[in-house]
Amino acid sequence: MVAAQVLIRAMSAADVPAVRALDALVQPSPWSEEFLREQLVDTASRTLLVAEGPDGSQVGHAALVVLADEGHVTSIAVDPAHQRSGIGSRILAALCRDALARGLSALTLEVRASNSAAIGLYRQFGFAPAGVRPRYYVDPDGLTEDALVLWIHDMSDPVFLLAVETAGVEADGGFADRTRRSF
Repeated sequence: MVAAQVLIRAMSAADVPAVRALDALVQPSPWSEEFLREQLVDTASRTLLVAEGPDGSQVGHAALVVLADEGHVTSIAVDPAHQRSGIGSRILAALCRDALARGLSALTLEVRASNSAAIGLYRQFGFAPAGVRPRYYVDPDGLTEDALVLWIHDMSDPVFLLAVETAGVEADGGFADRTRRSF
């Protein structure tokens, strides 16, 4: 699937079961339907998006939480069958456009230290490492993994703005990642 064929739109309550099913494909500990439904209620501080394929299926999703004048990307996931097609870039760009429209000053996220594809995508947008959260991710089997904390502090940076403007033109590295904290 080509990213240009994908519609990025606001998530609705009707999308929750499909988003949950997609999450189960890519997350060791997917969020519950109840949690996703709760997130949909607070549109003042949350943006939840889905990437919908030409056949109407959800092939990706993402979420942003607003904290004061900063945004925290809490979730980005792309169906493994559609990774490396530019969908991750397009959905991240949509979150970034939302952050710009809200007048946010900075964006942050956590990413598994081993997820080189996601890290590469975030760097294309100008996100830079700012620290490590040891053992941040805890999988159901008890294994842990560190998270890299990435920030973009200058949302007027030309690298960031160009990446937001041109997202999906070239295929991204493909990934599924989520920060695992609730607010």
